[in-house]
Formats: sequence, C-alpha cells, structure tokens
Amino acid sequence: MDSRSWRPKSSKPSTARSVGNLASMIDIALLRDRRDELAASLARRGEDVDLDALAQMDEERRAIRTKAEAIRAKQKESGKAISKLDGDEKARAIDEAAKLADEYKSLLSQADSLDEEFQAVWITLPNMTDPTAADGLEEEDAVEISRHGEPVSPSFTALDHVDLGVELGVLDIERATKISGSRFGLIKGKLAMLEFAVVRYAMDNLMGHGFVPVIPPVLVREHALFGTGFFPGDREQVYEIPEDDLFLVGTSEVPLAAMHGDEIFDEAELPLRYAGYSSCFRREAGTYGKDTRGIFRVHQFDKVEMFSFVDPSASAAEHDYLLAREEELIQGLELPYRVVNVAAGDLGSSAAKKYDIEAWFPGQERYREITSTSNTTDFQSRRLKIRYKDAAGTNRLVHTLNGTAIAVGRTLIALMENHQDSEGSVRIPDALVPYTGFASIDPA
Repeated sequence: MDSRSWRPKSSKPSTARSVGNLASMIDIALLRDRRDELAASLARRGEDVDLDALAQMDEERRAIRTKAEAIRAKQKESGKAISKLDGDEKARAIDEAAKLADEYKSLLSQADSLDEEFQAVWITLPNMTDPTAADGLEEEDAVEISRHGEPVSPSFTALDHVDLGVELGVLDIERATKISGSRFGLIKGKLAMLEFAVVRYAMDNLMGHGFVPVIPPVLVREHALFGTGFFPGDREQVYEIPEDDLFLVGTSEVPLAAMHGDEIFDEAELPLRYAGYSSCFRREAGTYGKDTRGIFRVHQFDKVEMFSFVDPSASAAEHDYLLAREEELIQGLELPYRVVNVAAGDLGSSAAKKYDIEAWFPGQERYREITSTSNTTDFQSRRLKIRYKDAAGTNRLVHTLNGTAIAVGRTLIALMENHQDSEGSVRIPDALVPYTGFASIDPA
C-alpha cells in the first residue's frame, strides 16, 4: 500500500458534505486523548498523517464554535435588555446587537468551514489496527496460520480453468468479451448448475448455524458506501448510476450493514447473523494486466456473504467463528487451502483484522484468496449509528464483522482445477452431488 500524506489544502470539501450528518468516522477521543496509539496504528498501515496538525485544527474549530456560542448568548441577553430601553440608549443597544449578530454569523461560518475541512481528512482515516494483525505493508507479508490438505500434483498434464472449461463446453470467455468487453465470462451448462449448487450448499450450511438468508438490493445510496467505509477511499472501484444517485455494490456487506442504520437493538437480539446472496460489481481499477485470464478477476461475480452484529465483548470470538464457518465450507468442497493473517498494511479501511483463506490453484501453481473474514469493530456502526441497549439501559455501538462464505467464480475455478482427472472430466465433491444431481462434468 502506498503511504498517504495529509495535505489539508488538497482535501475536497465535497467529500465532507457527502457524509451528511455522520457524527464521526473513528472515535474522536483517539485524536484528543490517545494520539500516540492512533499514530502507531496508522504507521502499521503505512499511512502518513500529520496528527499534530489535525489535532490543532480540531482545537481551533472547537474554540471558534465555543466563542460563537458565547457571542450568541450575549446577543440573546442583549435582545432581552432592548425591550426595557428607550431613545438613544435603545438605538445604541440595537446597533450593538446587530454587530453581535454579524460577529456570530462570521464565527459560525469559520467554524463550519473548519469542520468541513477537518471532516474531509478525518473520514479518510482507517480503523484502528488490531494488535494481533500481522505486521507488514504488502500482501506477501501475510502470516500463514494453518494449512489443510495437500496441493494437487496430478500425474497428467493438468489444465487451467479456461482451457478445461472450453474443453468441457461450460465456459466461454470469447463470446462474453464480444458482449461486454474484457473481464467477463459466460458460465454455461453443468458449470452453471454447479454455481447454483455451491450457493445452496453454502446457504443450507449457514442456516444450520442460525444465519438468516437475505437477498439484498445491489443498488445502494451513497450513504451506505460511506457508512461501511468503502467511500471515499475505494470510490474508483465502484460503478455509479449518476442519473439515479445509486451505486452497484462490490459486496452484499454494504446493504447488509446499512439495513440496520440508525437502529438500536435490544442486547438479547445479539448476535444477529445474516447470509446474503448477491451479484457483485467491481471496476477493478488499477489492476490492468493483472489476472486477466478467465474468470478469476472479473467485473461481475456472485457471492454468499456472512455478516454479524455482535456485542463488542464477543467481537474477537465472532471473528474466529466466521473463519470456522468458512473452513467448514471449504473442507466440504475437498479443496486444499491455507489460512493467513493479513498484514496491517494490506487491510481495507474498515478492517481492524482480517483472515484470508487461500485455496490451491493447480493452474497457477500457487495459493490464491477465495474467501476472507474481517472484524470491523465499531468502525461501520459508528458511521451508520447502529447501537444496542445494554443491561443498564445505555446505548452502545455494536461491532460488525463480515466474511465471504462462497465467492462463486473463484470457487468454481478451484473446484474445476483440483477435481479434474486424466480423462478431462471434473469430479463433483460428494457434498454437492445432492444439489447438482450429477457426479461429474464430462467432455461432450
């Protein structure tokens, strides 16, 4: 990740206005009372932020607003006194009141301007990094935690998913490109049925663990993307429908989180877990020439996403729980994989800590990410104002977590490449056969 310097003059005021009435992004107490802790977290992510300058601006805007309110109070007192005055004395008092009103408006304008400038920077700061997140700035700095199964080493010449899919007549990249351009694929025949099978397999599994299935909208308003932390940082990755002020989501995490915005749960309702299925859309800006073959990195894909709302005290345990659900699903698909603790510098803005599951891809002869799970602590709930009422009757922020149960495209690739045989067929794992109704995908 490239380090980012804070330059207030280059901040765009429109960013702050877009946030609307969001009270804060991360806890402002971090800047005011725990600046060293905030600085250490940002340094682990490779972020270069002048916190001293930001704190000075915070103090200045508060001081000006305090002064404005003092002038406002004086103006009100003056107004009360005017009614008791006569003649020149009253005229002088009216003139003084007018000056106070002008001064109040001027100070308020200054404070509003500084608020806007401050928020334009403050909203870009990422979540506090969990101390147990791996150190490092790059994807390669992730730390392997565990490994399950052995990479496939077939005695025959294995095909990658594109050549295999073409041979089986179930994948067509050429015609998809003709229709839509690069980074699209046509999934056909038994491979299409395998997608439905994988989705139902995941949903049945998760429902057995108490997750509520949801098919959410894939078009959302801007506040949902700000609220979940995808805006402003990842805006270039998102497809926009400007005529309708809507955006296509890159994950159902966005609508699943935002659907409880401005709500207060009863403590007894937690944990609340959802399994959302949706198509997802990503521009893949900045990945020119990267993973262009086949359907590994595409603009449109389907996904089953887990999402949890929990009491903060259960946050770390819930993260492990979501990872366990992912591992259970991948093991049922008989795929070799490893789990890695993602490096701090490779975390998204909202994540305090993230685990990736990387399956073995014989066609690439390496492990590649197929699922991830993130603990976003109170980063999203603070933006979206999602709280719970504790036993004492106090409203507190919930913690939110997300995890990919099944990223369909990459899972199909892993299934095809790991379960192919020397005859050019693909074996269907036993767990999926009841859903597919067939045990293999064979050459025509």
